[in-house]
Amino acid sequence: MSGKLWKVLLASPAFLGMGFTGSAIANEAHATPSVASLETAQNNIDLAQVNSVNDLSDVSPADWAYTALQNLVEQYQCIEGYPNRTFRGGQPLTRYEFAAGLNACLDNLLAIVDSIDPDELATIRRLQEEFSAELATLRGRVDALEAEVAELREQQFSTTTKLRGQVDGTVVVPFGDLDTDEETTFTSRARLNFDASFTGEDRLRIRLQAGENDFGVLSAGGGLANSADGDFDVEINDFFYTFPIGERIDVIIGANSIVTDDFVTSTIVPFDGPSVADPGGPVLYDFDMGGGGFAGGLSFALTDNIVIDAGYSADEGASGSNDPDDGGIFGADEQSYIVQANYLSDGLIDAAIAYLHGNDGDDNEFTDTFAGLLNLDFGRFFVAGYVAFHDNDDDDDFSWQAGAGINDLFIEGSQLGGYYADLPDFDDDPFMAEVYYDVPINQFLNITPALIYGDLDIDGEDDDESFYAAIRATFRF
Repeated sequence: MSGKLWKVLLASPAFLGMGFTGSAIANEAHATPSVASLETAQNNIDLAQVNSVNDLSDVSPADWAYTALQNLVEQYQCIEGYPNRTFRGGQPLTRYEFAAGLNACLDNLLAIVDSIDPDELATIRRLQEEFSAELATLRGRVDALEAEVAELREQQFSTTTKLRGQVDGTVVVPFGDLDTDEETTFTSRARLNFDASFTGEDRLRIRLQAGENDFGVLSAGGGLANSADGDFDVEINDFFYTFPIGERIDVIIGANSIVTDDFVTSTIVPFDGPSVADPGGPVLYDFDMGGGGFAGGLSFALTDNIVIDAGYSADEGASGSNDPDDGGIFGADEQSYIVQANYLSDGLIDAAIAYLHGNDGDDNEFTDTFAGLLNLDFGRFFVAGYVAFHDNDDDDDFSWQAGAGINDLFIEGSQLGGYYADLPDFDDDPFMAEVYYDVPINQFLNITPALIYGDLDIDGEDDDESFYAAIRATFRF
């Protein structure tokens, strides 16, 4: 196909656009023009064809439309300038000027069309006839797609909010020769997250949650990770808003359920999430800390790898953040503060140091926690853990966790992990160990079997030792 024919085809969208523009201008001109305006418009039509965009004195390569003008001038000779060789691209276009420019372009295109080989025109007609059925099918599909889009727009849940859900069900079986009165149990938890965004970078989350576990299950091991108290009473479990300030600061404001580790960019240890027992997540964040009502915090990225997190949370309810006569935000019976410095990389080391200060309402004694967290990632294999020192006015305690794991073992996305955790407690010396294998069945379902051993060690007695076999199913939608 000749270059001249290609020029005609390429220029067609430009003329369609010019045609639409002309129609729009005509629609706007409802009033009868005055004699003075007609004389002014007539004077403006005194234009002259230019052969190079560089002939226009007020057009430079820095202008955003320079390339378009260059193409129209040098390929189609469709741009005319004023007698003083100016283009005046910033001023309104009159209908007379539009007609003059369109006429110049059509004259040049007619010359190109007249010189096109008739055989090439015949080829175009033949191709149109040959693919007429396919073109008709394509038009039908486009029409159907437009109808479906229109229906979705009418029935859509929200233009700003996405609904996400998660359901967890866990079976726990005590076994072994140890003396235990515990029986096989089943617990479950359901969550619905409504995540809204108004700028594309912020998030307003409202979470509805219901479950059935009073944390008596796996008590020797610190409870289950994915569990909730209550008797399937639906509650608003999360209510917060996050938004950026500039490129390096993210802010979070919460009405409930935001405490300690909810403020941090990362809890570092990879057991947090895949593990079945709660101590897989660093329990140092929860020990003797209050809060859960009003919360405010931020994350400040000093560099791409170094992030500083800080947050404060007050208690909710009576003597909490919503009671102006008894506590309020800064005088709540239960409070917690956290500051954590993170080093996050795509390589070997992820690490953090943290300071927490809070109380859970008992005797108004505040506990200070100093912690260090580390994850060494050797590719698919990792070694991780933490150490923490807890101190209040009367007591102190030392807790720690150490473990290892393998990612993508046999199945992509899986994780085999195991850890030992010395749990914090001012009076006793509890510990727990777990081995789990988190397996993604598909994008919606994970199955996680685990073997767990825990010892609450109350008053130095070992009669609370227990072995457990557990299996958890997690559905996400």
